[in-house]
Amino acid sequence: MNGLDALFICELRSREGAVYGRVPGKGDQERRLVPNQRKAKTVELFELTKALVNIESVTGHERACVEFLRGYLAARNFEVVLQPVSRERSNVFAKKGKPDVVLSTHIDTVPPFFLAHEDEEFIYGRGSCDAKGIVASQIVAAERLVNEGVTDFGLLFLVGEETTSDGAREANLHPAGSRYIINGEPTENKLVVGSKGNLRLDIRFKGKMAHSAYPHVGESAIDKLLDVLVDLRNVPLPHDPLLGPATLNIGVIAGGRAANVVPDQATAQILIRTVNGSEELRRKISELLGGRCEFEFVRDTPTMRMEKLDGYETDVVAFTTDLPCLTRWGRPVLLGPGSIRVAHTEHECVRKAQLVMGIDLYCRLVQELRNRP
Repeated sequence: MNGLDALFICELRSREGAVYGRVPGKGDQERRLVPNQRKAKTVELFELTKALVNIESVTGHERACVEFLRGYLAARNFEVVLQPVSRERSNVFAKKGKPDVVLSTHIDTVPPFFLAHEDEEFIYGRGSCDAKGIVASQIVAAERLVNEGVTDFGLLFLVGEETTSDGAREANLHPAGSRYIINGEPTENKLVVGSKGNLRLDIRFKGKMAHSAYPHVGESAIDKLLDVLVDLRNVPLPHDPLLGPATLNIGVIAGGRAANVVPDQATAQILIRTVNGSEELRRKISELLGGRCEFEFVRDTPTMRMEKLDGYETDVVAFTTDLPCLTRWGRPVLLGPGSIRVAHTEHECVRKAQLVMGIDLYCRLVQELRNRP
């Protein structure tokens, strides 16, 4: 589904049963939520989540989702600017006034894409919890804030988080002057006080092809790879009192030509969740791999330690976010509906009640942070 088709369907469905009213207060200038509006906003939240999920936006292919969000937010009188990142890829920045606080998350997803469906308790589909349900909660929260007369806040929706955070890095070149950025990731609506870092390592091996009946004539790149992977798994990993242990995952292995050919090539991608910096770990790995293969540290995202705010349930997470790349957007806050345990899986889903609660929490955070000196 393209962005414009999704926009039309979402607008049509979310307005079913909507009742807009005005109640006295502040010169009768503000629109307030009446009970029927509150119900309509819940319908909008769920329909918006499904509409976003149904737009394929695997990293590198976010354009249709960008089109949808630009139209959706412009129709609600936000000032919308696209920040070009690469060819046909842009971040979406929307604001009311001069943003002091910015709500942000990402619009790209991991593969494979699959469509939304729902039951009474959950919305399912790729990106439902990571992070399109969060996008929907932040937008509906923004609408509520506007209805309550709040201004000077923004929305920043980023591409590329699932790979290299290129969207966040581009956004950091164009800060909006905000004092706080509230990043949305699936934390089950808990306020995160610490998140692990991310060290990505790619390794490449070369060998010599030969007939498998005469392996001594060739040189197996896969045998070399397997030996190195065993050694990498035996590297001692550090432990942090707050963040816990660093972990290593061998995520991708590839190589070879055919079962009857001694392989002349082999590669692997390894991801280490770091807890107290990567310098010493990089040194150890470099010493281990030197002279044995080609290797590259593709990504090195630092850990994050964030302040605790009164009145919020807190947690520590093992995943990495865009926040380390958004240093010029203000002091970081991390919270969002959904569970990371179902993100990136074939049964990804988000609990509807958490989406609704997310609206309340985002509104509360924006108000509290705006009022901080």
